[in-house]
Amino acid sequence: MSADDFTSLISQVRQCTLCAEHLPLGPRPVFQLHETARILIASQAPGRRVHETGLPFNDPSGDRLRDWLNMSRDIFYDPHRIAILPMGLCFPGTGKSGDLPPRPECAPAWRSELLSHLKNIELTLLVGQYAQIYYLARQDGKPAATLTENVQSWRKFWPGIVPLPHPSPRNNLWLKRNPWFEEEVIPALRERVAVILNQTA
Repeated sequence: MSADDFTSLISQVRQCTLCAEHLPLGPRPVFQLHETARILIASQAPGRRVHETGLPFNDPSGDRLRDWLNMSRDIFYDPHRIAILPMGLCFPGTGKSGDLPPRPECAPAWRSELLSHLKNIELTLLVGQYAQIYYLARQDGKPAATLTENVQSWRKFWPGIVPLPHPSPRNNLWLKRNPWFEEEVIPALRERVAVILNQTA
């Protein structure tokens, strides 16, 4: 497909109203894509603040994620380097214990077609359980691994995929209980990200 085809597809996705009736604030797909991107951030769904600004990870979760990656906002928001594609593209609403899960209609409708244009991805970050369930689904009929099990097994997916906990402040307790994550995973991740970014500088 040509660049014009990709531009047309992105325009279609930005106008999507597939699950509008389920969205408390209405549809506003939030993502960041360019065919030259080498790092893909597969996240969950935009939060309320991201919905309001239209900028992915423009919230405390984004601040922590950029710190994990040792990445400036300028680089993070450069679509030629960083692709950001949530499992659900619109804010799904808030439940009793945080934001609701990504709408199930979204990924089947758009994800494969959008990703088919990203030929240069060298590293995919699976941020949170919903991205991990999608990408790391088991084929042997056994129950899927938990988020903690996936992150603990990060070396198994290295260097092309890195499962991460969600960087939300709601996960402060998880981070406190799992100090190995910031001691082992983050330094390796930062080094990997730096190598890839140096190739695109």
